[in-house]
Amino acid sequence: MTDRSPVTKVSPIASWEALFRAQVQVMRTLAEDFPFKGISLTEYDVLYTLSFQPNRRMRIRDLNSRTLLTQPSVSRLVDRLSSRGLVNKSVDPSDGRGTIVSLTGAGYEIYRDAARTHGRSITSQMTKALTDDELAQLAVLCDKLRIGVSGIDDDCVVETPDA
Repeated sequence: MTDRSPVTKVSPIASWEALFRAQVQVMRTLAEDFPFKGISLTEYDVLYTLSFQPNRRMRIRDLNSRTLLTQPSVSRLVDRLSSRGLVNKSVDPSDGRGTIVSLTGAGYEIYRDAARTHGRSITSQMTKALTDDELAQLAVLCDKLRIGVSGIDDDCVVETPDA
């Protein structure tokens, strides 16, 4: 006979609040590692996103949908990164109204350096609180929630280099 503990029903609102508050606390702790070599956490997010795209480039419209920033904020951030030589901007040859953002070699190197430190910080924070089995369960649940809400299975989670 197997031991079956009763399942406690938790409201979707309570679950959301728990997820949201955990995310905020973890992000606050991780933000303490930034700025790293002169980049902020939001700049890192853009460099990270570009680093995993084919040819390390994508339309700014798609970059907007993959970061947690508003469209005007992404545009200003890309302009700042461009002025520092970390990304290039060009007109989309398939649609002259669009803009392509490309990660430069210098941008990729800064991203990789930051990713190593950031990856160690993430690992420290996550393993301080969760077992390997719980980390696996968390990843499955978060993917299920993201896909269920968006309807898109874009496999957006990737490992950082040498994390």
